[in-house]
Amino acid sequence: MFRHKDHNYFTYITCNPNRTVFYTGVTNDLELRMKQHYFNRGKPDTFAGKYYCHKLLYFEHHTDVNITIEREKEIKDLSREKKIELIRSVNSYLKFIAVDFEME
Repeated sequence: MFRHKDHNYFTYITCNPNRTVFYTGVTNDLELRMKQHYFNRGKPDTFAGKYYCHKLLYFEHHTDVNITIEREKEIKDLSREKKIELIRSVNSYLKFIAVDFEME
């Protein structure tokens, strides 16, 4: 019997240190993606880098990539107020979520 590997996908929201700019994305490796955002901070060639959006505020776990992508689109279409409401539903004080990674 063939068993499919478990799939892990994440829709996530990051922000800049002042919490004034939000970025919504999708990844299958949240730790690696947060590391990439961290090392891209200040680089003008990406939105997240240009606006220093490397602080994780919110994430959802999914096992289907298509559902994950659809959810990203839904979140991106939300107003700023609705995004904050979504974040506050699980992170009431908009605290940064720590993601441990090795600094290189």
